[in-house]
Amino acid sequence: MSQAPKLKLAPTPGQTIGPFYGYALPFEKDNELVNQANPNSVRLHGVITDGKGEVIPDSLLEIWQADENGNVISRDGSLVRDGYTFTGWGRTAVDNVGHYTFTTVNPGATEEGKAPFIMLTVFARGLLNRLFTRIYLPEDTAALAADPLLSSLTEEQRKTLIATREEDGSLRFDIRLQGEHETVFLSYPRES
Repeated sequence: MSQAPKLKLAPTPGQTIGPFYGYALPFEKDNELVNQANPNSVRLHGVITDGKGEVIPDSLLEIWQADENGNVISRDGSLVRDGYTFTGWGRTAVDNVGHYTFTTVNPGATEEGKAPFIMLTVFARGLLNRLFTRIYLPEDTAALAADPLLSSLTEEQRKTLIATREEDGSLRFDIRLQGEHETVFLSYPRES
């Protein structure tokens, strides 16, 4: 009796529990969407924690965003970090105390009256699939109040999506994967 040939199927990240992000994913200046010397640069940073409030030191975060004028950049070469080209995309590994940082710009609204935001994707141990959320800027309260997503949430849930502006102009956005003050995560039908 003949046997069917064995297929060697490699697990994909959505089917494997990490940490495996240190291999081939980091690249030079991956978290620097603009150079720190850029007069419009802003630091986006925070801490990622699990349901017990313990830091998750081996996660990986990606952001996608519009530029400061609200233009969604779609050009090849997102990995290019030449100090001049803004691609709207960045990636960073979380450090050993759960902290992350990006150097970017404050995104502009993509449409008149819309609240500007940064898309955030979380890859971490224990997650069989990545998580998606948004980081809203805190300043335009009228646009935040009119935002369809934020309007569909309770006040407590809304707070988990709005960054805090620090005295130095930085944006602080902490991510909580479960439990009290859990960050609101989004689902996209094509990604399910």
